[in-house]
Amino acid sequence: MNRKSIICFAVFVCLCLALAGCNNQPLKKPETPQMPQNPSTPKQAAQQNEPDITVFMHETGEKKTMKMEEYIAGVVAGEMKNDWPVQALAAQAIIARTFTVEAIETKGGVPDRGTQASTDIKEFQAYSAKDVNDNVKKAVQMTRGMVITYQGKPIKGWFHASAGGITATAKEGLNYRDAEPPYIQSVQSPDDLAPEDVKKWTIVFPKENVIAAMNKVGKKVSDISSIEIGQKGPSGRATMLKINKNVEVSGPELRVALDSTKLKSMLLDKIEVSEDSVTFAGKGYGHGVGMSQWGANSMAKDGKQPEEIVTHYFKDVKVEKRWN
Repeated sequence: MNRKSIICFAVFVCLCLALAGCNNQPLKKPETPQMPQNPSTPKQAAQQNEPDITVFMHETGEKKTMKMEEYIAGVVAGEMKNDWPVQALAAQAIIARTFTVEAIETKGGVPDRGTQASTDIKEFQAYSAKDVNDNVKKAVQMTRGMVITYQGKPIKGWFHASAGGITATAKEGLNYRDAEPPYIQSVQSPDDLAPEDVKKWTIVFPKENVIAAMNKVGKKVSDISSIEIGQKGPSGRATMLKINKNVEVSGPELRVALDSTKLKSMLLDKIEVSEDSVTFAGKGYGHGVGMSQWGANSMAKDGKQPEEIVTHYFKDVKVEKRWN
């Protein structure tokens, strides 16, 4: 190749490189295609951040959005005395949070209200923002995000005022229709600090009230000549009563129909029928399933931590932190 040919070839190569954008900048990489989101990603993210919650305020009828921990503080103040030991309040906070999360995950909270919770105790849990004090705030903060789980799922966070010394199974105390939850077992409960009218009580109902309650649960009787305990559960609670020797009625259902604030428990010592009244005598207050609040109070005063309290009442469970 002569000198003229070499010069022409060099000019040609440089021209081609210039047209191709000859420079030192790296080529832009092509956009990475967006992969479908992993279905578990939202759940994992939610576990790291405190969720908001919509609450039906039954006093005003409004729907209010608040942080979960703010709601839990109101529940603790509504369900337990705010001057109780902080460890007892903290156990209640774990239970309240568990109850709420389980209800949201299994049925969307309170579907009839279009919200995740309600301040109506008949629908969900008690709530009292005005009773939230520093004691309650401390209990909620120290258990922040903590939920009780069994095999990775939130449990049913049942609780009651006083077990009368021994807790009930779900079928026994609540006439629970599904399979007995394995984490609910009958355990001893230190309810010695409960008021005297909770430790032992007697209530007299006019006979017509008992007849009306029987009718309410679909057991029609015109008169009552006798009532006796037909069956008892593992804790000794009356699960079935026999009326007039041959009419059987669920103990838990009759209790609710009569008024569960008066017929405090089905842990009965005696039933007496007179000419115009029926007398029940027993101990404890509530259905007896899950955590006893007076038991939690006693355990807290004995130095037990909230996790120790809840794992006493719920067996083979874990206390997990769902958000920071």
